[in-house]
Amino acid sequence: MKRIATLSRFLMLTLSISIIGTGCGRDDDPGQRTNYSLSAAANGAQEVPVKNVTGTGTLTGSYDAATNAISYTINWTGLTGAPTLMHFHGPALAGVSASPSLTISGFPTTAAGTFTGTATLTDAQEADLLSGKWYWNVHTATNGGGEIRGQVVAQ
Repeated sequence: MKRIATLSRFLMLTLSISIIGTGCGRDDDPGQRTNYSLSAAANGAQEVPVKNVTGTGTLTGSYDAATNAISYTINWTGLTGAPTLMHFHGPALAGVSASPSLTISGFPTTAAGTFTGTATLTDAQEADLLSGKWYWNVHTATNGGGEIRGQVVAQ
């Protein structure tokens, strides 16, 4: 009986240490987090001013705060014509315009397409991205100020 009680205390201590230890990982502390998933859905209704277009787009990707590296894949379809420019803009919340923060180059100039890119962000760009103050958009000849826009979410 004494052996069972000792074993029981040992198991409880081991379990307690295990439970406490699971909360100590680097990614569990928001101040130490380094990896983020990125997403955004783009359409004309998010542009400022709103564009009455049928084009849409998506952005998926990741951001590594340890290296300041952003990787992303964007898809678009149904544009009024070929994209002429693509950018990440900030700092701006939804419904507010901002200057380009990062130019996207090398994308195919087709009304529907996919492009994958990478870049290294500055600390200021990182702060805007992680606080929800970045959006991406696609410009066309018909809509030179931007045809579709999507607010980037970092999780």
